[in-house]
Amino acid sequence: MGLTTEAQRSHKGPQRCLRYNHHVKNLLLPPSEKRKQFELRALALRDFAGVDGSQPLDPFALAHFARLLVVDFDQVEGLSPESRTHLLGAGGNEWSGGACSRTLPNGWRLVILNPAHGVQRNRATLMEEIAHVFLGHKPNRLAVIGRNATVREGATTRETLAREYNHADEEAAYAVGAAALVPYAALRSLVFQGRQSPDIARRFRVSRQLAEYRIKVTHLWADYRSLQNRER
Repeated sequence: MGLTTEAQRSHKGPQRCLRYNHHVKNLLLPPSEKRKQFELRALALRDFAGVDGSQPLDPFALAHFARLLVVDFDQVEGLSPESRTHLLGAGGNEWSGGACSRTLPNGWRLVILNPAHGVQRNRATLMEEIAHVFLGHKPNRLAVIGRNATVREGATTRETLAREYNHADEEAAYAVGAAALVPYAALRSLVFQGRQSPDIARRFRVSRQLAEYRIKVTHLWADYRSLQNRER
């Protein structure tokens, strides 16, 4: 069974749409319309994965359904020793991962993650690639994922714009992937319990930066800061 894209789901019929709209009315969603749409797509991903709102989502288990094959960096052939040293050393903060635009004979695509970034950031990077598939995005010819310090996790990195880079697709994939990893309803509950961002990050097995990104973009930051100051 594969991951159904949005385009495929749009042809399921009006009766299913009515049930879906009724279900949406009962969901706790972020206040902005843009984030609501991202959240709904993320919840659909979590529903497909079979995890409830309080459970961490494992992108590595979900990658199989998106027909993504995660390859260990050490298995990559053809890199010179100098290139390998640069990618894992001085240039390590310039990339998080990449997906090959060309598929394998069986229709799968290869994904390579930066081993220097650790498991939490690798989870976010892979989730972004899964979101691209789920959202039906056309693969970039050169799909290199960078990080913008003012918007995404990894405050010391810069964004790398790949050839055929589509800003709207990249924003949506990252936002949906992040929301799938840290769902709004559970996040809001933890914020109002006075939980700190490192605790929230551990709960969902993500980085502290990603947890704080979600708190900010879902308009919970002011409440979070207020409650944290009250606890001191």
